[in-house]
Amino acid sequence: MAAVLDAVRAFLAPTTFVIAEETSADVVARERLLDRAMGGDRRKKSSEKLRRGRLPAEGLALVAHDRDGKLIGTVRLWNVEAGVGADGVAVDALLLGPLAVDSAEEGKGVGSALMRAAIAEAKRRGHGAILLVGDAPYYARFGFAAEPTQHLVMPGPFARERFLALELRAGWLAGAAGMLTASGRKLSRPAYRRAA
Repeated sequence: MAAVLDAVRAFLAPTTFVIAEETSADVVARERLLDRAMGGDRRKKSSEKLRRGRLPAEGLALVAHDRDGKLIGTVRLWNVEAGVGADGVAVDALLLGPLAVDSAEEGKGVGSALMRAAIAEAKRRGHGAILLVGDAPYYARFGFAAEPTQHLVMPGPFARERFLALELRAGWLAGAAGMLTASGRKLSRPAYRRAA
């Protein structure tokens, strides 16, 4: 019932935000928002192990700004390999997270809009599946379920019932088994010269 009420409120509320691709100007505000929303332990989560030292998937780091340009929401997707398929070949997928909305903006549809935009863009770019660790009742409205991840594991502790997936292409995760591993673009480290 709460999800229905949230959907009605979001539908009736005037749109007071814009979703765009994240830029370097958003980095500081995004990190502050994530610290407030996720707490100090956010960097210790299993999902963070897959993100560390990597860049988000191309075109799949999105933010929401209010009318004044303040960052009020963020979502990012990361390239991963979701174990291997029945043929022994790695299964490319995306890992979503974190999704965060400024507490002052909750209930206004910002999180839902970010999710829908991220899913649509991932599908447009030809990705096969999105995985995440999160609240099953919240993410079910976007089509996420635990069944496609039943033979997959995260690198570290995770709650099995919170490990969810959405197939963007039917059957993409069928037969996939094993541990998620990071893939995709690595952060570049500046080269330093030694003093002579």
